[in-house]
Amino acid sequence: MKKIYYLFALAVLGITACQKEPVLHSVLPSEVKSLTITLQKADYAYITGYPSSTLTIDDVTDAQKYIPEVLNAEYANLDNGSTAAVTYTQSALYFVPAADSLYTDVSYTLTASDYLLLPGNKYTDFSVAQVLEWLPYKYTAPVKNQLALITFTPYPSTLTPPPPYSFLYYNSAWQTIYTVQAAQYAEVGLGKYDQFSSANDATLPSILGAFLDADITITDTVKTGDIDFVSYNYYGSDGNTYQRVQPLQYNGSKFTVPQTSTASANFIKQNGTWTYVKPLPVVSHTLTTADITLIANSSYGTAAERTSLSKYGDFSSWAQADLDNAFILVLTTDYPTPATNTNYEVTYLNYTGGNDVPTIDTFQWNGTKWIALQ
Repeated sequence: MKKIYYLFALAVLGITACQKEPVLHSVLPSEVKSLTITLQKADYAYITGYPSSTLTIDDVTDAQKYIPEVLNAEYANLDNGSTAAVTYTQSALYFVPAADSLYTDVSYTLTASDYLLLPGNKYTDFSVAQVLEWLPYKYTAPVKNQLALITFTPYPSTLTPPPPYSFLYYNSAWQTIYTVQAAQYAEVGLGKYDQFSSANDATLPSILGAFLDADITITDTVKTGDIDFVSYNYYGSDGNTYQRVQPLQYNGSKFTVPQTSTASANFIKQNGTWTYVKPLPVVSHTLTTADITLIANSSYGTAAERTSLSKYGDFSSWAQADLDNAFILVLTTDYPTPATNTNYEVTYLNYTGGNDVPTIDTFQWNGTKWIALQ
């Protein structure tokens, strides 16, 4: 009896060993999403080489360049074809990165040979206009918002205020900007070191604004909305000395910190990385009688909902998932060759509160399938 049992066991093992094992495929679910994001304080920390501490982005060009750093850091897991509409805070003007304004990096005193860099010049003194002409010969590859605090022998020798003068590379050109003078530091009780510190952070913009408000050379020509840059010396809590720039805007009566605004830009993930895309074109589609019939003959929604749709031509209490599937059926039928990076807006009548309300749902074709953006 035992022998029979062993023979039976061996037979079972033989059959099991000969059976074809199923092939298990390791296929991860697709993670294609359409995001709508507003950048928060923590998001700006992912932006490198940029004054992200201001929690603003200067303009559209910078948004196109730097926002992908945020998306690549926070949404690296999403698949190609994912899109993101990103709203960000846009500054009213350019800011100077604090990290680029170390006093030792931006301050410079001209030597005798420096004056000769200016073509045709034979003298070792400069007017402010000549310094502006000289800067491109000294700084042959300036970067956006580069600050230069220049000490030079002035012409005339009675030049007021005396050097040093601050120059900012702004809008692709060097510009003279306002520099706080020793007498102004003394005026606010900071004459010992001629510099501000963290103790002044809360009131610093108003102090600098008051300097401009009291300067007749500024107020004589200023117009509402004008921006002035103020260069000042600052002792940081890290023990470093900085030369920083504060932009101020004239509001019609005084200089204040410029107001920020919001802007948005669109991005898509392609070839494993997020990149900017131009504002997406829109295809508007209003459901036709044929579309209604197509949906009524489908399996989406309940039988009662499809009957009501066929009779009245509107949607009443449909689940969003059923609406999405129904409209994707319409889009698949009506647009056999859809465009990628395009918003398809489907307008339909939603029966609510006793009225037919025109409603829009939006979809995108990601190259392989339709994505509902609701």
